[in-house]
Amino acid sequence: MIWITFLISAAILVLASIKMAEYGDAIAYRTKLGGIFIGTLLMAGATSLPEFLTSINSLRQDVIGLAAGNMLGSNMFNMALVGLLGLIFYKQRVLRRVAMRHTLTASLATALVGMATFFILADIDIKVGWIGLDSLLLIGAYIGGVWLIRSNDSEHKSADAGEDIDDSGIPTLKRALIGFALATIVLVIVTPYLVRSSAEIAEITGLGTGFVGTALLALITSLPELIAAMTAAHLGAYDLALGNLFGSNIFNMFALGVTDIFYTQGRFLEAIDSEFALTGMLGLLLTCMGLIGNQARLERRIWLVEIDALLLVVGYILGLWLLYNRGIGI
Repeated sequence: MIWITFLISAAILVLASIKMAEYGDAIAYRTKLGGIFIGTLLMAGATSLPEFLTSINSLRQDVIGLAAGNMLGSNMFNMALVGLLGLIFYKQRVLRRVAMRHTLTASLATALVGMATFFILADIDIKVGWIGLDSLLLIGAYIGGVWLIRSNDSEHKSADAGEDIDDSGIPTLKRALIGFALATIVLVIVTPYLVRSSAEIAEITGLGTGFVGTALLALITSLPELIAAMTAAHLGAYDLALGNLFGSNIFNMFALGVTDIFYTQGRFLEAIDSEFALTGMLGLLLTCMGLIGNQARLERRIWLVEIDALLLVVGYILGLWLLYNRGIGI
């Protein structure tokens, strides 16, 4: 029964997230925002909302390991998706198609993931009200990053025009707003069931909520990123595809800081076991590899396989093996 609840709630979450991402894209298109801005901020925020809602519900059910593993594990999975894009769309050489335009996005993702990992280890016991200073710094860094990305994107709007698709099939702004709101409501309703069933699965299997959050739950809540990125790449909207994945890492760390607002028992980052720093470091390393792969301009391939894309996927698999082998979150 627990597995049925998990599968049904996971399926509903993925479908609602996909619709929310579609309507979010329509909202951004109808309001004439730039391609990088859409992918990095609005699309990334929409497809990453399941992680945020899952973490909030994990706090309410007192499974902090599930919340931490979900967000930090999603960073790893998002970078594996960058590699997967490179492997699937190898003819288009996606990782280099818009590489220079995503240097800022990938760099900001690296900085925020690094900050979050540092704060988990540093244990800075300073609070503003009930919220930790470390969480406020993460939120501030995200806001500053939004401003930088928006300023940078304004210089590329003419280039983005080439990626526009026929808008006859895109919902009107009113319909998109209503659809986005309804999809969000569905997510709010179904997420508690997903969290509760995930916690029970962790107990039954003996894997622990931390590892289940890092591996299983992070994969489920990141499926909207996968589908949105694949769809965007198929349409030739490579800015949306890469921006969504790097931007999701930025939003996840912002959500990690915002989660502290809902955690009234102390500092949220302090409550996260320091062993999750390894998960954070793996996410940081994979994000750095994604940034390097974007800029390396490597022309050599193994058969038809992009070397840097393959390294991201292999790095993710080895990272999960390391976490399991070290018993992180178990």
